[in-house]
Amino acid sequence: MASSQQQQAAPRGLPGFLRRTLRTSSAEQENALDNDYSPSSAPKSPVVPDSLVDNTAIQSGAEDDHDNADRVNTSRSKSDSHVDGRMKQTDASSLTLTSPGSAKRHLRAVAFPPLPYEQELGGSNNSDDGVDVDKQSQSLNVASANLISAPPKQPQTDTATTTQQPKSYKEIQYETILNSTIIPLRDLRKLAWNGIPPHHRSKIWKILLSYLPANTSRHQSTLTRKRNEYKDAIQQHYDIPDDSRTNSEQETLRQVLVDVPRTAPEVPLFHNDRIRRILSRLLYIWAMRHPASSYVQGINDLATPLIVVFISGYFPNKDVEEEVLSGEVMIDVTDAILEEVEADTYWCLTNLLAGIQDHYTSDQPGMQRMVMRLEELVNRIDADLAGHLRETGIEFLQFAFKWMNCLLLREFRLQRVLRLWDTYLSEGDGGFEDFHVYVCASFLVHYSAELQQMGFDDLFQFMQNMPTDDWTDREIEILLSSAFVLSTLFGGSEAHLNVVRN
Repeated sequence: MASSQQQQAAPRGLPGFLRRTLRTSSAEQENALDNDYSPSSAPKSPVVPDSLVDNTAIQSGAEDDHDNADRVNTSRSKSDSHVDGRMKQTDASSLTLTSPGSAKRHLRAVAFPPLPYEQELGGSNNSDDGVDVDKQSQSLNVASANLISAPPKQPQTDTATTTQQPKSYKEIQYETILNSTIIPLRDLRKLAWNGIPPHHRSKIWKILLSYLPANTSRHQSTLTRKRNEYKDAIQQHYDIPDDSRTNSEQETLRQVLVDVPRTAPEVPLFHNDRIRRILSRLLYIWAMRHPASSYVQGINDLATPLIVVFISGYFPNKDVEEEVLSGEVMIDVTDAILEEVEADTYWCLTNLLAGIQDHYTSDQPGMQRMVMRLEELVNRIDADLAGHLRETGIEFLQFAFKWMNCLLLREFRLQRVLRLWDTYLSEGDGGFEDFHVYVCASFLVHYSAELQQMGFDDLFQFMQNMPTDDWTDREIEILLSSAFVLSTLFGGSEAHLNVVRN
């Protein structure tokens, strides 16, 4: 009876809350307890005045609940005695309740003290230590939200590793071939036909031009021997008094010195005095050591791609077009590097010209042969264009001779020529002669529609200044693909080109 009176005196039955929690299993009461206990979902209860709270009833109810808990579970006797001792110390001043919800939480914390491992982990929600449960819950919620929103910490890695781009399949193939003890030339030619990466171009050109042997263990010894031989040639032919030269030698030197300043006038690199000096020297020495052809105008142009590529080989991280061709790289080029570039260019130019030497001998029979083959090929693949050129009075020799003599170096920007020569060198001995004819035919037919609308003056002017400034490597590769198709159709079948003209 006294118990029921205490329950009626307490607002919302708070003094008997703990007893009902332990002795009943009603689902409705459990849900009410959970709703009241949840600080985030339950609305705030009105503040209960201190005068309405029966602290004695609360204490006696807690003691009764302690006895029930002891009968239910004897294993928690130690915890219950701990609660008993704590309850004896609790007075009215320590149970200042501001709301029914906070009172319930306080009672529950007293009845269910934290286990030892919870105390160590700081997971207790009791309020006996003076910590406000609402504030502690709010802090835990904020911490949990921070943990959820914070991105996972990434492991520390080396900067060079994270910035390094994955290697392409083509790059892996190049490295595999170049790192072989004996370089498989057939595989290298097949791979290089479709273009050589700039940082590999210097070494591969030297291999394809037979300057470096296939045996990689002999590369350094070959370079040392060849460079020393070139130094001896300088002492023998160039660093001599002028009065010791014959009239023919003096004329050759004069012609070289006149042509070198005209070489690649649109490329700032070849305005550099140091570059002009090594170009003049290697051209003169080549003429002295090859008296059958001597120096012919146009050979100076053939040396320019070699110089660019070999300088770039010492600075693989520099952009060819923006830093090498612009001449900025010369700040970093030492005299020792320039001497090696000069020697390498001389030997590679010598090997290149060995396959087309009759282009530069007396009467240049090689040039005339290539021009005739070009005319016959255009008659086969574009009879309308060939007929229009004849009707307007344009002879193939008038425009195609320059194409053969300078290997299209004056028709394309030097950067595009590097890509063109990747394929020429991959073709082997016939790249600069046979395959070059098919490239010239594809180049001419590319402008067939425009050319057939022009008269003599416009045609002649157009042929002297082909509009290729905006060409990229993509257009060069299309041109090479077209030339390959023609070489497949007509290569090795000279009878197909023997067309009787009307």
